[in-house]
Amino acid sequence: MKKTLYIFSNGELVRKANTLYFESEEAKKYIPVEDTGEIMIFGEVTVNKKLLDFLSQKEIVLHFFNYYGYYMGSFYPREHLNSGYMTLKQAEHYLDDEKRLTIAKGIVYGAARNIRQVLKYYQSRDKNVTEVLQSVERLLEVINDCPDTTTLMAIEGNIRDHYYKAFDNITGNPDFIFQVRSRRPPKNYLNTLISFGNSLLYTICLSEIYKTHLDPRIGYLHATNFRRFTLNLDLAEIFKPIIIDRIIFTLIGKKMITKQDFDRDTEGIMLKEKARKCFIEELDNKLKTTINHREIGRHVSYRRLIRLELYKIEKHLIGEKEYSAFVARW
Repeated sequence: MKKTLYIFSNGELVRKANTLYFESEEAKKYIPVEDTGEIMIFGEVTVNKKLLDFLSQKEIVLHFFNYYGYYMGSFYPREHLNSGYMTLKQAEHYLDDEKRLTIAKGIVYGAARNIRQVLKYYQSRDKNVTEVLQSVERLLEVINDCPDTTTLMAIEGNIRDHYYKAFDNITGNPDFIFQVRSRRPPKNYLNTLISFGNSLLYTICLSEIYKTHLDPRIGYLHATNFRRFTLNLDLAEIFKPIIIDRIIFTLIGKKMITKQDFDRDTEGIMLKEKARKCFIEELDNKLKTTINHREIGRHVSYRRLIRLELYKIEKHLIGEKEYSAFVARW
């Protein structure tokens, strides 16, 4: 399996001979291009056209994050698998309100049921989440009755609001009180972890879309507008609870990240580099972890689950099989 390369140092990334080469003040390093699936850049890194042309040939997506660790943008090489037919099908299902709503409901239903699974997991470990779980289950029942995507997004937001209320009981750590969801800048340590994790997941979903026939600019739950990509945001909703949130609870619960791992400045709160690396290591391990997939009858990794979700959307768009989102069963 190809690896994700994370670059935290400042330096220069270039093509040297037929591979990648990174040079910083601390080190010089060759990076085997055949083993690299995507590159995530957190440091101040210089790139040139020769490198971008090489990455395009090798079909490697390059993601950039800002000083605070939030996603800035991507070098998304020319789509080697892009299909005009599939793009037309995507647009057709977006422009038809009923067809769009069907896919959007599937996404929200999958996200909500995975939230439910996370809550049930912690309920079984004697965390006080029963009231929140009941509220989520009540809202799950009305997803199918939503007449349009605006109402659906309101229900989805409502489910998440209830879910976030359980975070304090799950973590049981006064240093990581949730308060309210705040984004840029996050207002507290827990929101900083959520924003960082979600940002990583959006880019991972984008990289997986690149390996399919789908166009990342056409989503269904999130409106397709002047924002560059939306399908990756849709996809991430399904996997946030079972990948990012579970990682955050582990990091806090095992004290792998503490309040000493954050810096505060006029713009807000940010994770220190050591903590970012710790989060990414947990995420990498999670994405490699395999589970028994009942439908296909074999073990697959979490990363593969994301790609399989995209294949299901493709099948739905061409009328081969009705879309049903992945739901964890543990």
